[in-house]
Amino acid sequence: MFVVDKEKCNGCQNCMDCCPCGAIREDDNNEGKCVIDCDLCAECGACEAECPFEAIKEVDESETEQK
Repeated sequence: MFVVDKEKCNGCQNCMDCCPCGAIREDDNNEGKCVIDCDLCAECGACEAECPFEAIKEVDESETEQK
């Protein structure tokens, strides 16, 4: 599963534009930064490759808390 590190995300939304599943949205509670809906995510890794701030990373399912 992929998660967004809120400390690294600057809200550029590049990941939203490249996600083929529409699994990434703006987090209304976190100043426009992004959040990944794990139920919609196909785990293709496109968002991780696209993020210029290295704010998206793949984690084990046991690490479900997004930063």
